[in-house]
Amino acid sequence: MNFYAISRYLVYRTLSGHSRGHGIHSPFVFRLVSSVFRNKTAATIVCKVENARKRMLNDRRWIEVNDLGSGSGGRKYGRRRISDIARTSPVTARYGRLLSAMAAEFGNGYIVEMGTSAGISTMYMALCEKPCSILTIEGSEEIARVAAENFSNAGIANISIAAGSFEEYLPAALAKAVPGLVFIDGDHRPERLLAYFDLIAKEAGNETVVIIDDIHMNAEMGRAWKEIGMREDVTVTVDIFRMGLVFFRKEVTKGNYVVRY
Repeated sequence: MNFYAISRYLVYRTLSGHSRGHGIHSPFVFRLVSSVFRNKTAATIVCKVENARKRMLNDRRWIEVNDLGSGSGGRKYGRRRISDIARTSPVTARYGRLLSAMAAEFGNGYIVEMGTSAGISTMYMALCEKPCSILTIEGSEEIARVAAENFSNAGIANISIAAGSFEEYLPAALAKAVPGLVFIDGDHRPERLLAYFDLIAKEAGNETVVIIDDIHMNAEMGRAWKEIGMREDVTVTVDIFRMGLVFFRKEVTKGNYVVRY
C-alpha cells in the first residue's frame, strides 16, 4: 500500500459509518449495510472458490501475459507463473463473499465483469444464491484460458468469457441486456475508468449497481471516484475503501456514504 492509500485509509477509518449500519439515515443504505453486507455466503460457495485459489497457488506453470489494461496486481506483461497471478491479482475471500452477496441481491439475472484475472471474483458472483449469467472480459488471452480452466474444473457453466479489450467487448456486453451488476476491475487508469463508466451509465437501468475496485489506489483514482459521485445520474455512492458502489436509483435521496466493511 503506497503513501496515498495509507493516508486515505486513515481518513476512511475516521469517517466511516458503523459496519452494522447504525447511524446511517438513508433507509436504502441502512438495508444495504445491515442485510446485504452482513449476509452470510454459503460455506459450499466459499469452499469451491477457495479450493480453486489453492490449486492456482500451487500451479508452477508459466504463461505469457499481455494485459491490455492497467490493473493493481503486479506486472502486466511478460512471463509469469500462475501461482504469482493467484497470489497478487484476485480479490480476497472477504471481498469475494461481498461480491457474492451483491450478485444475489442486485445481479438481476445478468452481470458484466471487466477484468476476469484468474476468475476468483467471477466464481464468487456466478455461484451466488440466485440464478444469473455472467459475461466477463479479460485483456490477456493466456490469463483468460487459466480462468476458463478454473470455471470448468469447478463445474460452473453460467460464465461466458471474452478475451480482448474492454473497448471491443463492453458495448456488446451492455447491448445484450441491461445488467443488474457491473464489476470494474481491470483498468485503473482514471480517464479510462470514467470513459467506461459513461458507457455503462448510458445503458444502466434504475436498479443497476456498479462496483469499482481499488478506488483509493492512487490520487488519480480517488479523483475519478469523487467525480463519479458528483454526476447527476448517480444518486448514491458507498465507499468501503477497497471498493466503491454506485447506484442510479431515482427513488433514493442522493448521498455519498463512507461505510466500514
